[in-house]
Amino acid sequence: MTDALWYFARGSGVVSLVLLTVVVALGIGARSGRTAFGLPAFAVNLVHRNAALLAVVFLVGHLVSLLFDPYAQLRVFDLVLPFAGNYRPVWQGLGTLAFDLVLAIVATSLLRRRLGVRTWRIVHWLAYLSWPTALLHGLGTGSDNGTVWLWSISALCTATVLAAVVWRLTPGFGRFPQRAPRQVNPRLLPTRTRPAEAGTLEEAR
Repeated sequence: MTDALWYFARGSGVVSLVLLTVVVALGIGARSGRTAFGLPAFAVNLVHRNAALLAVVFLVGHLVSLLFDPYAQLRVFDLVLPFAGNYRPVWQGLGTLAFDLVLAIVATSLLRRRLGVRTWRIVHWLAYLSWPTALLHGLGTGSDNGTVWLWSISALCTATVLAAVVWRLTPGFGRFPQRAPRQVNPRLLPTRTRPAEAGTLEEAR
């Protein structure tokens, strides 16, 4: 049972990192006015949202399995209080910090209507900070931190996010165009303000 918890904790942690990478890359790509990753805008937003939900699910599974694993020696407050753990407190604290940032994003998303779009957007930018924090956590702690496969996955995740950032900084990124001012049909205006009729009255005078 202990081995199963440990394997699940390791696997769910890696899957969470991969999903967070997808979330960050698609979040950057969704800001473009052009087709991102060969997908239409609605598909990018849909994959972005579903990947974020799955990342949270695997992240919770990662923490719960470590909490019940006697080898990890996690306490309940270690899940939310960073840099207070007994095992590699700095690297473990980075993971806790990443989880706290994700919690802030989830909480503000649920309260988006009450907080307003501006506040939600500011907190939502924390997603970009949670990704490198989680990456460093995975490389610095655990029994796989020196393996080739973990470093290869981490390098691939880093390359994906860097590619999205470079694309974001290029002129070809193309932000969404400004909305054109709404054209009002003069025929729909009240009789006294119709420009054609106003001109006719002036001519009659």
